[in-house]
Amino acid sequence: MSVYEDLSTFVQQGRVNNVKEIIAAELEKGTNAQTLLQEGLLVGMAVVGEKFKNNQVFVPEVLIAARAMQAGIDSLAAALAAEKVESKGKVVLGTVKGDLHDIGKNLVKIMLESKGLDVIDLGVDVSAEKFVDTAIKEGAQIIACSALLTTTMSVMQEVVDKANEKGIRDKVKIMVGGAPVTEEFKNKIGADYYSADASSASDIALQICQ
Repeated sequence: MSVYEDLSTFVQQGRVNNVKEIIAAELEKGTNAQTLLQEGLLVGMAVVGEKFKNNQVFVPEVLIAARAMQAGIDSLAAALAAEKVESKGKVVLGTVKGDLHDIGKNLVKIMLESKGLDVIDLGVDVSAEKFVDTAIKEGAQIIACSALLTTTMSVMQEVVDKANEKGIRDKVKIMVGGAPVTEEFKNKIGADYYSADASSASDIALQICQ
């Protein structure tokens, strides 16, 4: 197997130390950091994401793999900065105001990052104004809103309204998701995209940014 296949496998298995060891050795040899990221770490996480979408693995396995991927990214950070790698796009992510659930949001963040997208994670209990102001400040292409409570879904309408008010609807796409959210609800509030799971959300986001 190639070193990239090894990296991919170790990410899938959540083997943090093996990931770090390979990256350290390869950087010492002068291997391109971006190639290690794209052909090794992100390929491994993409496999996990596809398995998650198909119910072949579940949240614990995804989180274990994500930890290994993050360890690899941390190991590559200095080399990637030196190579001045451009991200594929930028996403503002958060759980809407009044809602403190974050497991789904965190999975979306993992999957977005596995596609090479920059994620500004605003956390939970995020107001419509903060979503929109951050998107403007960061020059993001996407605002991604999560809600698990039916009582907080209305905040997604506020995000759409605020984006219209601030004049950014032609520049920023609004994506919504979470257990009670549906395609019909997305259409009703005038958002751009709905996704039923984290892996699909990352696929959509990458398409938007390309």
